[in-house]
Amino acid sequence: MEAVDHFEAEKKVQEFDETKAGAKGLVDSGVTKIPRLFVHPPDLLQQNNNDRHLGVPMIDLKGIDQSTARRKEVISEISKAAEAWGFFQIVNHGVPYDVIEEVLKSVRRFHEQPREAKAEWYSRDFKNKAFNYFCNADLKVSTPAGWRDTISWQLPQFLADESNSQALPDVCRREFVEYSRHMTLLKENLSILLSEALGLSKDYFSSLGCFKSATLIGHYYPVCPEPHLTLGTSKHSDLSFLTLLLQDDVGGLQVLHQNVWVDVPPLQGALVANLGDLMQITSNDKFKSVEHRVLATGTAVPRTSVACFFNADDKLKPYGPMKELLSETNPAIYRDNISFGEYLKYYRLKGQDGNSSLPHFRLVH
Repeated sequence: MEAVDHFEAEKKVQEFDETKAGAKGLVDSGVTKIPRLFVHPPDLLQQNNNDRHLGVPMIDLKGIDQSTARRKEVISEISKAAEAWGFFQIVNHGVPYDVIEEVLKSVRRFHEQPREAKAEWYSRDFKNKAFNYFCNADLKVSTPAGWRDTISWQLPQFLADESNSQALPDVCRREFVEYSRHMTLLKENLSILLSEALGLSKDYFSSLGCFKSATLIGHYYPVCPEPHLTLGTSKHSDLSFLTLLLQDDVGGLQVLHQNVWVDVPPLQGALVANLGDLMQITSNDKFKSVEHRVLATGTAVPRTSVACFFNADDKLKPYGPMKELLSETNPAIYRDNISFGEYLKYYRLKGQDGNSSLPHFRLVH
């Protein structure tokens, strides 16, 4: 009986995926109950933020190039936030407000097209296609799906030759290109600040190629008829070195801090910086990769966000704890030969099951 149920569940997942309509398509069809594949276990849906004094740090980058004292102050703030939270909001980052507004509108515009206009882009062929549209990168019976649809763009080809932007749909091409240019500039600044926050030379991360590759993601979280039964994005940590997230004003992002889910409220014009697993590995646990999630929206409007993930461009290059940070009293916690490709393979194989991938790569002392 269990095998029959599993077969039926797999069939339902496949049928849903073949519609190429995503979660937005379910909403457009008028569903009042969400399909089983989106239902999450009750223990994963718990809300436990009772401490309103907890809040993700906010860091103002204004003046960092005009005063040595101001720069040291900001670097200290970044270091403290990275060690305690792994998450912080940044303002005065140099990305114009109109660029921020336009890229959010373009993501919304793509997802709110008729199904027929989006279907040609529906794919998870991340190796061969620069641009993909899909509902959950890892859609399978064993893991509850998130109530969201996504578009993704692999930036390496564009960064090498901007004419490769022709791979993007017309409805978001101009906005994605402009936003990506600003992300590249901001990434270079943050690479320097994060290097200095670890007490290293300012070109440390750039010399290792840690932020050289990038992927731009546009999430769309449709209004959910049963938000109490699902999540927009389940609990997970990012595998990247650094993620820069832009969220609209709907809210729903939460970070797990001291075993408490803390809201990351939208702040006009701000970007959310969160450190990923590879940053925690290379900093030998000094900087934290923190688990986070997105609640399903039951409000009258959908939620939109844009995330830029920065990773190594060489999937074979080994990474491990930085030798400059190690000592007799601070020995290596992780292997020193973890390639980005190996970590990515394990991360995807495990899926977003609510557990971190980091323990798998720890040394046994």
